[in-house]
Amino acid sequence: MTATPLLLEPEFLARLERLTLRSRRLYRSGIRGERRSATMGRGVEFADYRPYQVGDDFRYVDWNIYSRLDRLFVKLFSEEEDVSVHLFVDASRSMGWGQPSKLDYAVKTAAALGYIGLANLDRVGAVAFSDRAVRTLAPRRGRSGVLALFRFLGEIVPSGTSNLTAALEEYAVRTRRRGILIVISDLMFPGGVEAGLRLARYHRFEPFLVQLLSDDELAPVIEGDLRLVDSETGSAVEVTADAAALGAYARARDRYFGEIERTALSLGVEYLRAATSIPFQDLVLRYLRRGGLIA
Repeated sequence: MTATPLLLEPEFLARLERLTLRSRRLYRSGIRGERRSATMGRGVEFADYRPYQVGDDFRYVDWNIYSRLDRLFVKLFSEEEDVSVHLFVDASRSMGWGQPSKLDYAVKTAAALGYIGLANLDRVGAVAFSDRAVRTLAPRRGRSGVLALFRFLGEIVPSGTSNLTAALEEYAVRTRRRGILIVISDLMFPGGVEAGLRLARYHRFEPFLVQLLSDDELAPVIEGDLRLVDSETGSAVEVTADAAALGAYARARDRYFGEIERTALSLGVEYLRAATSIPFQDLVLRYLRRGGLIA
């Protein structure tokens, strides 16, 4: 893939202008941004009331309500917050598989999500990872960062083995900003995803998993005696691709998907799985919106 500012078509970018990335939590960065947080603070616009609690500032008590109800209520205000978005793109060797390759699809997905964030004045950074954070684009804010983001994403090439936990551990130490952490990957990690997600939660990131797989990974169309080679480790296994073997593969695939779903649910992490045969625009404009990442 070549580095180009035209990573996404202008017509599609125009459609992204009307969207925002949705965060369920508040991340204070010390800079007031353009997005209204769903949580309440003492900002500029009245939003709601809540009952007075010991220690609340009496300046925010609504005395008019007190005179009518003889009860103390505190005014709440919505705030405009600067949200940080971390695009975590799997650049391990297995991502080079498929037509289109999973990496090409992941790069476009990251570009679309990053553009939405930058258009809304969120801070957007990106990481290409394998078993470590291979390359990092420092967070930037505003439309002026779009070209740098697209160039960074366009230069990612698949290499190495994958380890989400190790890559996140390295990245979390290096970055002070917390925020939405969007992991875009085939999620084919030998150790699974639980340790990585727990680490992200521990460091106060809000993870969102986007799993991308090719059709022949979901339902292989193969038969006969074959030698299958792991694209990351180079290890090989001899198999006979008959009905029994394909049935065992399907059961193992479904068990792994079930493990990811249960882990994500237990940790309160949103998870979306998609095939790269799905039109890319549908993934962004339909499925990611249904999944709650985009509003």
